[in-house]
Amino acid sequence: MDTIEIETPAGTRLEALVARPRGDGPWPGVVVLHDALGVTDDLRRQVEIVTAAGYVVIAPNLYSRGRARCIQQAFRAIIFTGTGPAVAEILAARDHLAADPDCTGRIGVLGFCMGGGFALLTAPQGFHAAAPFYGSLYGDYKALLDGACPVVASYGGRDPALIGAPAKLEAALTAGGVEHDIKTYPKVTHGFANVFPGNPVLERVGIGYDAEATGDAWQRVFAFFDRHLRDPG
Repeated sequence: MDTIEIETPAGTRLEALVARPRGDGPWPGVVVLHDALGVTDDLRRQVEIVTAAGYVVIAPNLYSRGRARCIQQAFRAIIFTGTGPAVAEILAARDHLAADPDCTGRIGVLGFCMGGGFALLTAPQGFHAAAPFYGSLYGDYKALLDGACPVVASYGGRDPALIGAPAKLEAALTAGGVEHDIKTYPKVTHGFANVFPGNPVLERVGIGYDAEATGDAWQRVFAFFDRHLRDPG
Protein backbone atom coordinates (compact mmCIF):
# COMPACT_ATOMS: atom_id res chain seq x y z
CA MET A 1 0.00 0.00 0.00
CA ASP A 2 1.47 3.32 -1.07
CA THR A 3 0.63 6.93 -0.26
CA ILE A 4 0.55 9.26 -3.25
CA GLU A 5 -0.52 12.79 -4.09
CA ILE A 6 -2.64 13.76 -7.07
CA GLU A 7 -3.73 17.14 -8.32
CA THR A 8 -7.42 18.03 -8.35
CA PRO A 9 -9.12 20.20 -10.99
CA ALA A 10 -9.06 23.03 -8.42
CA GLY A 11 -5.26 22.82 -8.30
CA THR A 12 -5.11 21.41 -4.77
CA ARG A 13 -3.08 18.37 -3.75
CA LEU A 14 -5.01 15.29 -2.70
CA GLU A 15 -3.39 12.57 -0.63
CA ALA A 16 -4.51 9.02 -1.36
CA LEU A 17 -3.69 5.42 -0.54
CA VAL A 18 -3.17 3.12 -3.52
CA ALA A 19 -3.04 -0.67 -3.32
CA ARG A 20 -2.83 -3.37 -5.98
CA PRO A 21 -3.59 -7.10 -5.91
CA ARG A 22 -0.78 -9.59 -6.24
CA GLY A 23 -0.06 -10.96 -9.68
CA ASP A 24 -0.54 -9.48 -13.09
CA GLY A 25 -3.24 -6.95 -13.96
CA PRO A 26 -5.06 -5.17 -15.20
CA TRP A 27 -7.84 -5.32 -12.63
CA PRO A 28 -11.11 -3.46 -12.17
CA GLY A 29 -10.83 -0.57 -9.73
CA VAL A 30 -12.57 0.62 -6.59
CA VAL A 31 -12.51 4.06 -4.95
CA VAL A 32 -12.80 3.46 -1.19
CA LEU A 33 -14.15 6.37 0.87
CA HIS A 34 -13.43 6.78 4.56
CA ASP A 35 -15.89 7.57 7.33
CA ALA A 36 -15.88 10.75 9.42
CA LEU A 37 -12.75 9.64 11.28
CA GLY A 38 -10.64 9.93 8.14
CA VAL A 39 -7.69 7.75 7.15
CA THR A 40 -7.33 5.24 9.99
CA ASP A 41 -6.04 1.73 10.52
CA ASP A 42 -9.61 0.60 9.92
CA LEU A 43 -9.64 2.25 6.49
CA ARG A 44 -6.35 0.56 5.63
CA ARG A 45 -7.90 -2.75 6.67
CA GLN A 46 -10.87 -2.10 4.35
CA VAL A 47 -8.48 -1.28 1.49
CA GLU A 48 -6.68 -4.57 2.08
CA ILE A 49 -10.00 -6.47 2.00
CA VAL A 50 -10.93 -4.96 -1.37
CA THR A 51 -7.45 -5.46 -2.81
CA ALA A 52 -7.37 -9.09 -1.70
CA ALA A 53 -10.60 -9.62 -3.64
CA GLY A 54 -8.80 -8.66 -6.86
CA TYR A 55 -9.40 -4.93 -7.27
CA VAL A 56 -6.89 -2.11 -7.59
CA VAL A 57 -7.86 0.48 -4.99
CA ILE A 58 -7.49 4.19 -4.41
CA ALA A 59 -8.63 5.70 -1.13
CA PRO A 60 -8.55 9.51 -1.20
CA ASN A 61 -7.99 11.44 2.02
CA LEU A 62 -10.95 13.80 1.93
CA TYR A 63 -9.35 15.75 4.79
CA SER A 64 -6.21 16.63 2.83
CA ARG A 65 -7.15 20.32 2.93
CA GLY A 66 -7.47 20.31 6.73
CA ARG A 67 -9.76 18.21 8.93
CA ALA A 68 -12.04 20.85 10.46
CA ARG A 69 -12.79 22.68 7.20
CA CYS A 70 -13.13 19.45 5.21
CA ILE A 71 -15.56 17.85 7.66
CA GLN A 72 -17.81 20.91 7.47
CA GLN A 73 -17.66 21.01 3.67
CA ALA A 74 -18.18 17.26 3.37
CA PHE A 75 -21.37 17.18 5.40
CA ARG A 76 -22.61 20.33 3.69
CA ALA A 77 -22.23 18.53 0.36
CA ILE A 78 -24.22 15.51 1.53
CA ILE A 79 -26.91 17.48 3.35
CA PHE A 80 -27.40 20.59 1.24
CA THR A 81 -25.63 20.95 -2.08
CA GLY A 82 -24.65 17.58 -3.52
CA THR A 83 -21.47 19.23 -4.77
CA GLY A 84 -18.26 20.67 -3.36
CA PRO A 85 -14.54 19.99 -3.00
CA ALA A 86 -14.98 16.46 -1.63
CA VAL A 87 -17.09 15.40 -4.62
CA ALA A 88 -14.49 16.84 -7.00
CA GLU A 89 -11.74 15.00 -5.10
CA ILE A 90 -13.58 11.68 -5.34
CA LEU A 91 -13.97 12.13 -9.08
CA ALA A 92 -10.29 13.11 -9.39
CA ALA A 93 -9.36 9.89 -7.58
CA ARG A 94 -11.59 7.94 -9.95
CA ASP A 95 -9.97 9.58 -12.98
CA HIS A 96 -6.49 8.85 -11.61
CA LEU A 97 -7.43 5.20 -11.21
CA ALA A 98 -8.98 5.04 -14.69
CA ALA A 99 -5.69 6.28 -16.19
CA ASP A 100 -3.64 3.67 -14.33
CA PRO A 101 -2.42 0.92 -16.70
CA ASP A 102 -3.20 -1.63 -13.96
CA CYS A 103 -6.90 -0.68 -14.07
CA THR A 104 -9.34 -1.97 -16.68
CA GLY A 105 -11.35 1.26 -16.51
CA ARG A 106 -14.33 -0.44 -14.84
CA ILE A 107 -14.53 1.33 -11.47
CA GLY A 108 -16.77 1.06 -8.43
CA VAL A 109 -17.13 3.31 -5.41
CA LEU A 110 -17.46 2.04 -1.85
CA GLY A 111 -17.75 3.95 1.40
CA PHE A 112 -18.61 3.83 5.08
CA CYS A 113 -20.94 6.23 6.95
CA MET A 114 -19.96 9.66 5.56
CA GLY A 115 -18.12 7.82 2.79
CA GLY A 116 -21.26 5.78 2.16
CA GLY A 117 -23.17 9.00 1.64
CA PHE A 118 -20.58 10.11 -0.90
CA ALA A 119 -20.71 6.71 -2.60
CA LEU A 120 -24.43 7.34 -3.17
CA LEU A 121 -23.92 10.97 -4.11
CA THR A 122 -21.37 10.11 -6.79
CA ALA A 123 -23.14 6.97 -8.06
CA PRO A 124 -24.57 8.92 -11.04
CA GLN A 125 -21.18 10.42 -11.90
CA GLY A 126 -19.31 7.91 -14.01
CA PHE A 127 -19.00 4.88 -11.74
CA HIS A 128 -20.04 1.38 -12.78
CA ALA A 129 -21.24 0.20 -9.33
CA ALA A 130 -21.60 1.68 -5.85
CA ALA A 131 -21.48 0.01 -2.43
CA PRO A 132 -22.51 2.27 0.47
CA PHE A 133 -22.24 0.87 3.98
CA TYR A 134 -24.83 2.72 6.14
CA GLY A 135 -24.84 5.70 3.79
CA SER A 136 -27.61 8.25 3.48
CA LEU A 137 -28.65 11.27 1.48
CA TYR A 138 -30.75 14.27 2.44
CA GLY A 139 -33.43 15.76 0.27
CA ASP A 140 -34.92 14.15 -2.81
CA TYR A 141 -33.36 10.71 -3.22
CA LYS A 142 -34.91 10.29 -6.66
CA ALA A 143 -33.40 13.51 -7.97
CA LEU A 144 -29.98 12.92 -6.40
CA LEU A 145 -29.81 9.37 -7.73
CA ASP A 146 -31.05 10.11 -11.24
CA GLY A 147 -28.83 8.15 -13.63
CA ALA A 148 -27.12 6.20 -10.83
CA CYS A 149 -25.04 3.11 -11.47
CA PRO A 150 -26.10 -0.21 -9.88
CA VAL A 151 -26.06 -0.04 -6.06
CA VAL A 152 -25.42 -2.67 -3.37
CA ALA A 153 -26.14 -1.19 0.06
CA SER A 154 -25.89 -2.49 3.63
CA TYR A 155 -27.60 -1.13 6.76
CA GLY A 156 -28.06 -1.97 10.43
CA GLY A 157 -31.59 -2.53 11.67
CA ARG A 158 -30.69 -1.02 15.06
CA ASP A 159 -29.11 2.10 13.57
CA PRO A 160 -30.95 5.06 15.16
CA ALA A 161 -29.35 7.56 12.76
CA LEU A 162 -30.68 6.05 9.53
CA ILE A 163 -34.27 5.09 10.26
CA GLY A 164 -36.09 4.97 6.93
CA ALA A 165 -32.95 5.40 4.79
CA PRO A 166 -33.02 1.88 3.29
CA ALA A 167 -36.66 2.29 2.26
CA LYS A 168 -35.98 5.69 0.68
CA LEU A 169 -33.06 4.26 -1.24
CA GLU A 170 -35.08 1.25 -2.36
CA ALA A 171 -37.92 3.45 -3.59
CA ALA A 172 -35.65 5.83 -5.48
CA LEU A 173 -33.64 3.12 -7.21
CA THR A 174 -36.75 1.15 -8.11
CA ALA A 175 -38.38 4.27 -9.57
CA GLY A 176 -35.24 4.99 -11.57
CA GLY A 177 -34.93 1.45 -12.89
CA VAL A 178 -31.52 1.04 -11.24
CA GLU A 179 -30.39 -2.48 -10.42
CA HIS A 180 -29.85 -2.77 -6.68
CA ASP A 181 -29.33 -5.06 -3.71
CA ILE A 182 -30.28 -3.42 -0.41
CA LYS A 183 -30.10 -5.41 2.81
CA THR A 184 -30.75 -4.43 6.40
CA TYR A 185 -29.18 -6.62 9.08
CA PRO A 186 -31.72 -6.60 11.91
CA LYS A 187 -29.45 -7.23 14.89
CA VAL A 188 -26.66 -4.73 14.18
CA THR A 189 -26.23 -0.98 14.33
CA HIS A 190 -24.26 1.79 12.65
CA GLY A 191 -20.62 0.93 11.93
CA PHE A 192 -21.13 -2.83 12.11
CA ALA A 193 -18.43 -3.42 9.46
CA ASN A 194 -15.85 -1.09 11.03
CA VAL A 195 -13.31 -1.90 13.72
CA PHE A 196 -12.59 1.04 16.00
CA PRO A 197 -10.36 1.25 19.10
CA GLY A 198 -13.44 1.21 21.37
CA ASN A 199 -15.02 -1.85 19.79
CA PRO A 200 -14.29 -4.29 22.65
CA VAL A 201 -16.38 -2.07 24.94
CA LEU A 202 -19.11 -1.56 22.35
CA GLU A 203 -19.38 -5.27 21.67
CA ARG A 204 -20.03 -5.99 25.36
CA VAL A 205 -23.26 -4.03 25.11
CA GLY A 206 -24.26 -5.60 21.81
CA ILE A 207 -23.18 -2.90 19.35
CA GLY A 208 -20.14 -2.20 17.22
CA TYR A 209 -18.43 -4.61 14.85
CA ASP A 210 -20.37 -7.71 13.90
CA ALA A 211 -18.42 -10.45 12.11
CA GLU A 212 -21.42 -12.36 10.77
CA ALA A 213 -23.16 -9.35 9.23
CA THR A 214 -19.85 -7.99 7.93
CA GLY A 215 -18.95 -11.26 6.24
CA ASP A 216 -22.33 -11.46 4.53
CA ALA A 217 -22.18 -7.82 3.44
CA TRP A 218 -18.73 -8.24 1.87
CA GLN A 219 -19.86 -11.39 0.10
CA ARG A 220 -22.78 -9.48 -1.42
CA VAL A 221 -20.57 -6.53 -2.38
CA PHE A 222 -18.00 -8.64 -4.18
CA ALA A 223 -20.62 -10.75 -5.97
CA PHE A 224 -22.24 -7.52 -7.14
CA PHE A 225 -18.94 -5.89 -8.09
CA ASP A 226 -17.77 -9.01 -9.91
CA ARG A 227 -20.93 -8.92 -12.01
CA HIS A 228 -20.73 -5.23 -12.88
CA LEU A 229 -17.00 -4.56 -12.89
CA ARG A 230 -15.56 -7.82 -14.23
CA ASP A 231 -18.33 -9.19 -16.42
CA PRO A 232 -20.74 -6.37 -17.29
CA GLY A 233 -22.31 -8.45 -20.06
